[in-house]
Amino acid sequence: MRWDVDGRHVPHREWSRFVTAGGLKWHVQVAGPDDAPVLLLIHGTGATTHSFADLAPLLAQQFRVVIPDLPGHGFTGKMNAPGPDNVAKAVAALMAELNLAPALILGHSVGAAVAFMTVARGLLAPQGVVAMGGALLPFAGVGKAFPGIAKALFVNPLMPALFSFSTRLQSMPDLMARWTGSRSSREQIAHYERLFRSSAHTGGALALMAHWDLDAIERSIAGVKCPVLLLHGERDKTVPPDTSRKVAQRLTAHGTSAVHHGLAGLGHLAHEEAPDRHAEMIAAFGRDMGVLRA
Repeated sequence: MRWDVDGRHVPHREWSRFVTAGGLKWHVQVAGPDDAPVLLLIHGTGATTHSFADLAPLLAQQFRVVIPDLPGHGFTGKMNAPGPDNVAKAVAALMAELNLAPALILGHSVGAAVAFMTVARGLLAPQGVVAMGGALLPFAGVGKAFPGIAKALFVNPLMPALFSFSTRLQSMPDLMARWTGSRSSREQIAHYERLFRSSAHTGGALALMAHWDLDAIERSIAGVKCPVLLLHGERDKTVPPDTSRKVAQRLTAHGTSAVHHGLAGLGHLAHEEAPDRHAEMIAAFGRDMGVLRA
């Protein structure tokens, strides 16, 4: 996407900078006190930094927040074979280039999987991880088949443009409600609408999913040794809410401290629907970890 054209719609664009790391040109936002503990925020497939537009300012009161667009998304360049390992390595390279070591990592949906991979591979060493609606396990139906479907679409160079065009023929509020179970604000829907109508962005999202390895992500769970907070909207239509409960059980079985909270009345974009509630739980987790002062 073009910063000179599309960038004018980016929330908190005054936080934005462009950084080259790991062979990619990244769009990343950084905000909060210079001496505050670093909190890395990783969005999910199809989103950008905008997903944290309401949550990030609340977190930036106590944290130094770092929010990148994932490879191929928004204004970050594309990468070859953006599978879980490669994306995790790229995110770690970005943090090294910024000379910032995250005290906590927060990931939404696929972003939670990236967070788990960075920790399990020893690429980053936070004191804790927050997973929101984490896509951390293969699940029945489309969830299990999606990487294969995405790969079939990805190999057709016309598909991103066709998908983007098709969204112009449908109601974006209805699409978002069906896909996520969330009641998104008009402003957030407008951001997603602009993104989905960009063939460059939808192509990046398809590339990510086409190279995704759900089994590798599932195996990473055993390698996460730091405490984990799992938050999941009970109305989630994208990732089954039971996923986070199962992951919490597996982490506990491996000797890792894990706490799960099901969030009644919220969907897959729960942090967009209830940013204040999420900020409070994340700050409380930070205090429990000793990252923030009690």
